[in-house]
Formats: sequence, C-alpha cells, structure tokens
Amino acid sequence: MASRTAASSRARSTLAAEGLSLRAHQVQRRSAPAFSTGTAQRRHASTTSSSSLDIPPPPPPRSRSSGSAQADAQARADEAKAQFYGKRNQSLLLYSCAGIVFVLGTTYAAVPLYRVFCSATGFGGTPITASGGVTGDGRFDPSRLVPATLDPNTSAPTRRIRVTFNADTSDSLPWSFTPVQKEIYVLPGETALAFFTAKNHGKKDIIGIATYNVAPDRIAPFFAKVECFCFEEQRLLAGEEVDMPVFFFLDSDMLDDPSSRGVRDVVLSYTFFSARRNKVNGQLEPDTDLEQYRVGKD
Repeated sequence: MASRTAASSRARSTLAAEGLSLRAHQVQRRSAPAFSTGTAQRRHASTTSSSSLDIPPPPPPRSRSSGSAQADAQARADEAKAQFYGKRNQSLLLYSCAGIVFVLGTTYAAVPLYRVFCSATGFGGTPITASGGVTGDGRFDPSRLVPATLDPNTSAPTRRIRVTFNADTSDSLPWSFTPVQKEIYVLPGETALAFFTAKNHGKKDIIGIATYNVAPDRIAPFFAKVECFCFEEQRLLAGEEVDMPVFFFLDSDMLDDPSSRGVRDVVLSYTFFSARRNKVNGQLEPDTDLEQYRVGKD
C-alpha cells in the first residue's frame, strides 16, 4: 500500500513538471515575432532580383586633397590662357600703332619724295635736278659740263639743240611771269643760263611756287638743272619785280640713247601758283590740281 502511494506521487510530480514545461514553451512562442512563409519567400526573391540587375556600386567619396589639386590645376590653366590672350592683344595693338605711324609718315613724305624721284629720274617730263654726278656742294661733276662737239656715233659735228622757254601763271595768282629770252641754242653737255621775270601786281605779299616740265618727255632724263628758282618758293612783295635765273645743260649721254639722239627742239615750261600750306605735313605746295597744267606728250 505504501509502495503504491509513492509511485502515484512520483507520477503526479512528473506530470506536473511536464505541464510546466509545456506552458513555458507556449508562452515563448506567443512572445516571439511571427514570420510567414510568404514573407520569407518574398525576401528571398527580392535579394535574387537585386543581384541579377548588376547595378555598379556607388563611387567612393572623393577626398578633399584630390579636389583641391584639380582646382589648382584649373586655376593655373586659366591664368596661362589669360596671359596668352593678353600678350596677343598687346602685340596686335603695337602692330596697329606701327601701321598707323607708317601710313601717317608716308602721307607726310609723299609729295617731297615724289618730287625727288621725278627730279632724279626725269619721270613725267620732270628735268633732272640731281644725279650720281652731284658733288659735295650740290653741283654736277665738271666732267658732265663739257660740250660734245662731235657725235660719238658718226664723228660728225654735233648739231645744236633749240631750247624754247614758256612761262604761265595760275588764274588765282596776280603775277606776270615771262621769259627774258624766247629761245637759245645749246650743244649736249654745254651749260646755258636763262632768265625769267616775275612781278607781283597784287596789294599784298604773295608766296608763289613754280612747277616745271620738259617736252618731249624722252629728253627729260637728260635735261639737268644746276640752279633754278623753282627749287624753292618765291616771295614777292606787293608791286615787286624780280629776275629769276635758270642754269641748265643737256647731258651728252643723250647722244648714246636711240630715243633721244634725234631730238632737235626742247620746250622748258614753268607755271607759277600761289602757295598753300598742306594740312597733313605742313609744307607749302601749289594751290591747284597740277595735272591740268602738264605739258602734253609728243
């Protein structure tokens, strides 16, 4: 009887312990979060789809040191570009200024240079007033001032050449201007002296400038002036009358030139104009258009 009672007590104790364990397990299941099978499947599918798109990972953040280096390099490049354009603009400005100065200088010297060129070459019927035979005092070499009495081509006596003088004045100049002698005869290489008379009929002092021309044009390179009133402007007082000399010769080289050796008549023409001041270079020049006073070609 006692043994049965003990066995019965142990059985109840075992059942009680199992009951407590079962209750604790149920309580633990209630307190834990419930995850459904569908949720687990959706999470698995989401992970799989993300890996299948091959999205590149985000770039690593730039360090402050690399950004600063790029900014410095860009600043240096901008500075070099600014210096390049600055030097180019400065060079362009200097070239422009030089071009302006050159144009102004050419304009200033155009008239004097043209006169020197015509006097040296006989261009346009302008008599020669300077040549390679000019000496230190401005006169021609004496070897050119020897009359050619014999023709170097035929050894025959050289024929004299008639030089006719013509004098005119512009309508705006109240002067009378005439040659003292109408014509003279000279040999090539022989010097000759001629005079012109000018008188100011105005009531005030007037400065006049004479232009000159030789016809035919082909004789102009050989017509040389040693002294001439036309080299400078002439100032005549009111009512004043003066004689103006011209000292010239025909170069004997004309006998060696086929185009000029047959010339027998030469016309030396002068025209006086009132002088005006050039606004560009400040020099005195004839107050007219010179083209209309040119002696015609033969």
